[in-house]
Amino acid sequence: MKISYNWLKQFVQIDKTPQELSLILTNVGLEVESVEKVQPVVGGLEGLVIGEVLTCVQHPNADRLRVTTVNVGGTENLQIVCGAPNVAAGQKVVVATVGTTVYPLEGEPFKIKESKIRGELSQGMICAEDEIGLGKSHDGIMVLAEDTEVGIKAKDHFKMDDDYVFEIGLTPNRADAASHLGVARDLAAYFRSEYEIPDLTAFKTDNENLVIPVEVEDLEACPRYSSVTISGVTVTESPEWLKDKLKVIGLRPINNVVDITNYVLHGLGQPLHAFDADKIAGGKVIVKKVAEGTPFVTLDDVERKLSADDLMICNTEAPMCIAGVFGGKTSGVDTETKNIFLESAYFNAVSVRKTAKRHGLKTDASFRFERGTDPEITVTALKYAALLIKELAGGEISSSVSDIYPKHIRPFEFEVSYTNINKLIGANIPSAEIKHIITALGISATSTSDDTLALRVPSFKVDVTRECDITEEVLRIYGYNNIEIPAKVNASLSYSIKPEKENTHNTVADMLSANGYAEILCNSLTKSAYSKKIDEAVFILNPLSSDLNVMRQNLLMPALESVAYNQNRKNADVKFYEFGKTYHLINGQYVERPRLLLLISGAKQGEQWNQNSKPATFYNLKSAVDAIIARLGITTYQSDALMNEDFAYGIKYFRGDKTLVSFGAVSKADRKVADVNAEVFYADFDWAVLLDIVKKNKIVHKDVAKYPQVRRDLSLLIDQQVTFDTLKGIAFKTDKKLIKEVGVFDVYVGDKLPNGKKSYALNFILQDEEQTLTDKQIENTMQKLIANLTAQAGAEIRK
Repeated sequence: MKISYNWLKQFVQIDKTPQELSLILTNVGLEVESVEKVQPVVGGLEGLVIGEVLTCVQHPNADRLRVTTVNVGGTENLQIVCGAPNVAAGQKVVVATVGTTVYPLEGEPFKIKESKIRGELSQGMICAEDEIGLGKSHDGIMVLAEDTEVGIKAKDHFKMDDDYVFEIGLTPNRADAASHLGVARDLAAYFRSEYEIPDLTAFKTDNENLVIPVEVEDLEACPRYSSVTISGVTVTESPEWLKDKLKVIGLRPINNVVDITNYVLHGLGQPLHAFDADKIAGGKVIVKKVAEGTPFVTLDDVERKLSADDLMICNTEAPMCIAGVFGGKTSGVDTETKNIFLESAYFNAVSVRKTAKRHGLKTDASFRFERGTDPEITVTALKYAALLIKELAGGEISSSVSDIYPKHIRPFEFEVSYTNINKLIGANIPSAEIKHIITALGISATSTSDDTLALRVPSFKVDVTRECDITEEVLRIYGYNNIEIPAKVNASLSYSIKPEKENTHNTVADMLSANGYAEILCNSLTKSAYSKKIDEAVFILNPLSSDLNVMRQNLLMPALESVAYNQNRKNADVKFYEFGKTYHLINGQYVERPRLLLLISGAKQGEQWNQNSKPATFYNLKSAVDAIIARLGITTYQSDALMNEDFAYGIKYFRGDKTLVSFGAVSKADRKVADVNAEVFYADFDWAVLLDIVKKNKIVHKDVAKYPQVRRDLSLLIDQQVTFDTLKGIAFKTDKKLIKEVGVFDVYVGDKLPNGKKSYALNFILQDEEQTLTDKQIENTMQKLIANLTAQAGAEIRK
């Protein structure tokens, strides 16, 4: 939202520089994202002065040039060569002196230099209006009134004051500050001063020659509708002051009537709409909803199909305007308009928000209606706009103000305690100071006891409904920076449930980051096309777009979008992890499930001078999965091959009926949907199950083993369906005390082996924690192991 520094001064007295004011605005909760100096014309007329042509003679070497002597208020007069046909002695003119940069309406800026033109010295330039951005004429130089003071700056003569625009990051709860008046109200409270509103005492009804009745059929969507008519107007360009006000905040002037509605909108925060009264069929305005699919052409020349939930401003035959959002093509004000029907209404915020989202329209009016406008300012804004229209476009107010407001919106009423406010803030602010701040913000406060205030919060404070909201209002005006940090901080020991989720989360995240994985945070909203169980999908009632219409059911598809995004930008080697939640609707109940995703694609390691690039494989992912499981202290679990549509192939680790993690290669179908061509491996951890297991872990401290380990290797010929986990399980069952680790260091499958067979080379780590192993103990253990592998796995020991 853009706020003009000079415009603010119309509402509140300000003795701070724009830079100082930006800090104040940020401190009171209106964060200033940028401050930009804005000039009414490019260059701000810098370096231009008012001069008087003293002499004007024919150039000796050019028929179309004149040599002039110009007084610009300095100690010496300037000689300037001028080619304008209308230059003459005695004129008051605008002069660009040497060193000035001139910004013409067309063409590039140029700097004035002292030079010779056809042999005659020229020490400046006498300017035409288009050469300095003050108009379009280039018929000759700009000639000023005879009584114009010589030597003053051109910007002072034309009253070209520089302005500053604050770009404010307005939070959704601060609808009350969505205007210059709203911002001025906060500043007045901060400065302990008063703010001003426009004087409406001059408003009166001139006649009743143009009365247009209004009927509101949907009072829930339109609780208040105010209107008035003005007849005999002349629609033309706005005066410069009004155009400058709008251009400073980035608005394009259109005509005097439309510009006035925009001026009032940004000044007071109340959106208005002007209709051509002669185009209102049937001479009646009806506020209602129309049939589903009704076509309607908006101001941008787009035909839209209306919803049965869209509130419309209609005449007796057809819709004229989407209420609170956008006007219609055929009912607006143009240069032929003579009579105006002016609308100032209060529309339901939810209704406007849904309509604006439905049609993809974002306007200044919908921005304010969506957040909640002030229902009590409609008539004030209407009268202010009507007075301005009379002043700038002529005409007469030809009806009394029509104000349909059957059920008044009551202010919030509740009590607050000085003690509670100070307790929540953590400071001792005097009661008188608290009450002054509250009343300065426009809130009515009546003392009911020494410690209690009874409040009536006005309707423009849509976010202030509780004592804690009042505390926030007091604190931001009093100043966050004025709250002292206490010298002593009180704390108490608290028992935390094991495991501490944040610590466990950080432990795993740190480990993954240290191993080259990048954390990603994907949007929980995604497209319904990704939902494989559509009956369990959680749909958004009011989605931002069709690509964000459902809550995600898995972490994979948004992560694949991240893979595609990186691969399309030549960053094909990715290693991602994400802690997030999935969302499901199961048996009418909404269920959130915490998950951890691990994903790798591309090269395991980049190409170097001493090594080739190696692609990542399933086993690179498996090593990361095993590392996480081990880091969490989980040692007992089973594994099995995956039969899952999410994976081309893979493995799952489980305990009983609870799956710890599923991991493998992403299916081609999923990769195709996300437009990922390269192979991708990912793991899906059930984080809730892992935390439940971790909390049962017991931390055991023990010394480093005093006695050495012994390694023995075996080469086995086994059936291809026998897994390493099966062999590992047999080994640990053979001797739980001595066999500490089992690993595989070679696998071979080929034509040199019998059909259906494969070769595994395993290593076994043996250790006795109480004594050094003897050869006899080692031999006995290995013989038992060979016998069990042969009997239980059909293994044949290769020599």
